[in-house]
Amino acid sequence: MPPVAPVGITSDWLIFDASRNALVLYLPGYHTPTQAYYQWVDITPQRPLPVTFTAQKSLSLFLDNQLVFTAPRSSSYTLDLSRLLPAGATTGKHLLCVWHPEASPNYVSFVNELPQSASVAFKNNSAASSWQPQAKVPIYQGQNVFLCFLLLVGLLYGGIRTAYQPGFARIYELWSNAPGEQNFLTRPTITWLNLVLVLVFALSFALLLTAIHTNVQNVLILRRLFAVPESDLVIRVLLYTLLVSAFVLLRFLFLALMGYIFDLSPLVTPQYREFVRSILFMGFFLPGVMLLYLILNQSWSEGVLWVSNGVVTIMLLATVARVARTIHRRTSLLNLHLFSYFCATEIIPLAILLKVLVFTY
Repeated sequence: MPPVAPVGITSDWLIFDASRNALVLYLPGYHTPTQAYYQWVDITPQRPLPVTFTAQKSLSLFLDNQLVFTAPRSSSYTLDLSRLLPAGATTGKHLLCVWHPEASPNYVSFVNELPQSASVAFKNNSAASSWQPQAKVPIYQGQNVFLCFLLLVGLLYGGIRTAYQPGFARIYELWSNAPGEQNFLTRPTITWLNLVLVLVFALSFALLLTAIHTNVQNVLILRRLFAVPESDLVIRVLLYTLLVSAFVLLRFLFLALMGYIFDLSPLVTPQYREFVRSILFMGFFLPGVMLLYLILNQSWSEGVLWVSNGVVTIMLLATVARVARTIHRRTSLLNLHLFSYFCATEIIPLAILLKVLVFTY
């Protein structure tokens, strides 16, 4: 008869109760989540006991109060607990501790590796002197969501350009010296064409923000860490679209308030119109950046993240530069009062957006 397989990881986790100075059974919904979870595991030296889990960066594992593993990055790992036993350990129960210095560990992701896959993995690695944890190959889920949204953005831009070609051309003649450039600043800003273009821009920007902030190539990991299935990606994209649209439309009220405070109300309308036209022009290139992100993220994930964040930074800086140019044509920014107004309405919001959208990620 073959040897009986070890029990391994179970669903019964313990937490430390300081008042009783003892380990007690953790009951989700009753106990407050903590940074350390414990479990007694039957481990036999030299008998493989592979365990699969998803770890946030800096998650640490302890066996019998000795550090045996620290996750270098957020990923999925497979570890053989029998090879991590402290020197001189014997067969029997050993205390496994899962600890994270800043957050509550995802203890529910700890499961026993399937016996067949485990035997194949350890057979292939039998010649190695020491076995190291290997990050699992990510399953590329969620890309269909982004590709469908990109297709929708392309169809919307194509339909708008076909139906409203003169108005579309006025917006995207941003760097020309044609009379249309100044005519746009004298036309009404709240039109059906502009509202639709703002929504399309918000959708494009939301796609890129969602990809940067969730790392679309590791959706499986995020589903375990943060419970984000593909359906939630759709909700997140729509939520970001709503937030970006609200920011663009409500910015006029903010400018009107600041214009009243600084007694510069005549500048509010041209400043807002230049802001709208600038972001619509910059947003025209966002679908291409998003497509580049999806293509290169698998082979050049860190670099393409820098490129994506760089595009967001350039778009925000270029928008502020265009608004400054428009204001300077009417009144010199060398005026201290006007420069203070410009800092309050453009520089400070720019710094906040860069902090929230770029430097945090």
